[in-house]
Amino acid sequence: MSRLPFEFHLALRYLRPKRSLISVIPFTSVVGVMLGVAVLIIVISVMSGFHEMTRQKILGFNAHLKVYQNGVPLRDHERLAKIVSSNKAVRAVSPFVMGKVLIETRPAEGAGSALVDAPWLRGIDADLERRVSTLHTNIIAGEFNVRGNGLLVGRQLAQSLRLGIGDRLSVYSTRQLQTMKAGRDKKEEVAIKPEEYTVKGIFDVGYYEYNVSVIVGSLANAQDLYDLGENVHGLMVMLDDPFKVEAVRRELYEALHRGGGEYIVTTWPEENAGLLQAVMVEKSVMFYILFFIMIVAAFGITSVLITFVVQKTREIGILKALGATNGQVMGVFLSQSLVVGFLGVLAGFGLGRLALAYRNEFLLLMRRLTGFELFPQSIYNLPELPALIVPSEILIICGGSMLLCVLAGLLPAWYAGRLKPVEALRYE
Repeated sequence: MSRLPFEFHLALRYLRPKRSLISVIPFTSVVGVMLGVAVLIIVISVMSGFHEMTRQKILGFNAHLKVYQNGVPLRDHERLAKIVSSNKAVRAVSPFVMGKVLIETRPAEGAGSALVDAPWLRGIDADLERRVSTLHTNIIAGEFNVRGNGLLVGRQLAQSLRLGIGDRLSVYSTRQLQTMKAGRDKKEEVAIKPEEYTVKGIFDVGYYEYNVSVIVGSLANAQDLYDLGENVHGLMVMLDDPFKVEAVRRELYEALHRGGGEYIVTTWPEENAGLLQAVMVEKSVMFYILFFIMIVAAFGITSVLITFVVQKTREIGILKALGATNGQVMGVFLSQSLVVGFLGVLAGFGLGRLALAYRNEFLLLMRRLTGFELFPQSIYNLPELPALIVPSEILIICGGSMLLCVLAGLLPAWYAGRLKPVEALRYE
């Protein structure tokens, strides 16, 4: 004798395959739930992977915190660096200069005309930079060398300006351009000879905006370009844990202000809020849109159970005549929706995990079969499709899907429970 409650036992019996077209309907419901769960898991995990990779690229090139001095160059930065370094959560500190420059290529004679761009110049202390960023590990050509008049150029910028290792560049600072403009306004010819630099390395930090809009030189050269003397624009601060930036910022703010002066401490989430927020909004929108797939699958379960109620009207009448309560009859059909939902969610979870495990192999196969690249590296600048499985998100997807499946069975179960024995057996 079965130890299962008779409601669950009947539900399983009704779902058992038979040689009829109606017996196929529960299988299609399971497939619908499976596909909905799998698609949700795949898309949300890929979006989480994009978000995590974007964050890693940002943190790899930028510091966790930056210290400025209220609109003026940072004076006595060595003393301030010692104050910042005294915090136990700080791993490393490095001074920097950051500003817009105008660059002009110096092609060899007969090699074409000069090209012009206006990137950001980042002046660094090469020795300290190794401790606050991953720039030195992302050199794809040449070497990490900013000694003398050496420059590091991003991959996309190098491509657009047709630059290679050893090529020369003329660099104008905004101060120099303003001086020449002021002289022209006064009808005085003021010519400032630009500094010439040599491309010593080309970097690729995995993020297009940095690769196309930033060049890197020595701290001393950047100070000269902006007439800063021994001053700098700010300090880059690397923490042991990038997610503790708010707490560390408060501590640094208090420590710096005790020493006098007005300082501003910014965090990496603030400086990249627009980009990170855009990825999160896109992820949320995709989740809500794709969750409608589960709603469609839930309506499929509703239609299946309505079909079963109509088909089993005689059996329902017999059960009610034998003394089954409304709740017990409802339990039979709710158990059916529970079983369909459980099998669909379980199969969807397995299919989603399998698809994520072989996602890049699948993209490669599709490219070979169709000649169409679904994830072009030239556009996304990523060697493979990223994915990150977050347990809490998987739990929400699977739990929400199960809840929808159970709710989908409420209306048919309620209708079945309200059937009266006389009405159910009237035409038998």
